[in-house]
Amino acid sequence: MNKLIACCGIDCATCEARLATIADDDQMRQEVARKWCEMNHTDQITPETINCMGCRADGMKFHFCSHLCQIRKCVADKGFETCGDCTERHACPKVAPIWQFNAEAKRNLEADSN
Repeated sequence: MNKLIACCGIDCATCEARLATIADDDQMRQEVARKWCEMNHTDQITPETINCMGCRADGMKFHFCSHLCQIRKCVADKGFETCGDCTERHACPKVAPIWQFNAEAKRNLEADSN
């Protein structure tokens, strides 16, 4: 499976944090941090934290993805590459919120699991 597809199915290739990291664009990092703070109702995301090469790719990770993401932890604990490998994924309360708002993420994993 494409290493830029995250454990939950999100396509890291199009993630704004990854794009800002690759471009080493501080203005883009600032905009992503502002947007993600609003979206997540927090002030804890700063431009300095916007550094990520992708959930399953080699290299640096956004702090949430590397340390706090329960989906990524679950996948690792089960020895899977992604949620697409799990037979319980359709009823999973961890990945359901992602798939509710990002149908492409679910499709990315469903296509690979067939």
